Amino acid sequence: MPNQTRSQQEVSAAYELVARKTKQASTNFYYAFKTLPEEKRNAVYAGYAFCRLADDIVDDEEHAQTAELDLANLRSKLERAYAGDAEGEMWIALSDAVQKYPIKKQHLLDVVDGCEMDLRGAQYDTFDDLLVYCHRVASATGLALIEVFGYSDDTAVEYALDLGVALQLTNILRDVREDYERGRVYIPREDLIRFNVSTEALALESPTPEFKQLMKFQVERARKYLLSGSRVIQYLDRRSALCPSAMMRVYKGLLDQIEKSDFDVLGKRPSLSKLEKIRLLASIWVRNQVLRVTS
Repeated sequence: MPNQTRSQQEVSAAYELVARKTKQASTNFYYAFKTLPEEKRNAVYAGYAFCRLADDIVDDEEHAQTAELDLANLRSKLERAYAGDAEGEMWIALSDAVQKYPIKKQHLLDVVDGCEMDLRGAQYDTFDDLLVYCHRVASATGLALIEVFGYSDDTAVEYALDLGVALQLTNILRDVREDYERGRVYIPREDLIRFNVSTEALALESPTPEFKQLMKFQVERARKYLLSGSRVIQYLDRRSALCPSAMMRVYKGLLDQIEKSDFDVLGKRPSLSKLEKIRLLASIWVRNQVLRVTS
């Protein structure tokens, strides 16, 4: 029944579910989102849970034979959620969120389209080709998020696009070997040729000198997008700006780790240590408390 009225208890339970799903999928993002005011935080959890579901469909073995059909079903349920006709806790939360905030449906559809690109295997000839993928799976998420955060100028959209690219490029560098084993090579073919790196070299236990040079180039590219994307902060609601600020610090830390490892992402997957995470979360908590007092 379109536009049905849900009890507050149903909606609250739905938001509790998407919060749990977010925490299970990414503690880094979960605690970054915790800096938001409750209503915005709930909406972001709902959006993130949707994006994770799309990602899981193309990554999990249980969906291997039905992924295209499952993504089509996801699009159909998204349409119903926007129409106020949601069934299931995650969809109830998402439907409530899109009624409260101007999250464009196309942004979420773009995420699904980007995930669907992975079903065909990933190999991109040029960086411009890769950008299409990054814009769909990551920048589209950022564009949805800033509609929840609130922003003062449309210039924020441009920087949100770049921030999404930066985060996705970092993910690609972190997961090079894992992605290769799934039949996905996100490093553009033009870059592999430029640095004389074969696709097979992405699966080696130890990186070649050429591979390290390739990774150095990719890290520098990601840092440029991260620097540009960081400019979105100045256009966001003051309290909401803590969230993307925290996310950027996590991803800057990952790029730093790659650099410190001499660009070896094959032998050990880059990640922040527990101590680094504790320090980061503590600094976020302190800044959040200061903002609450001064707001």
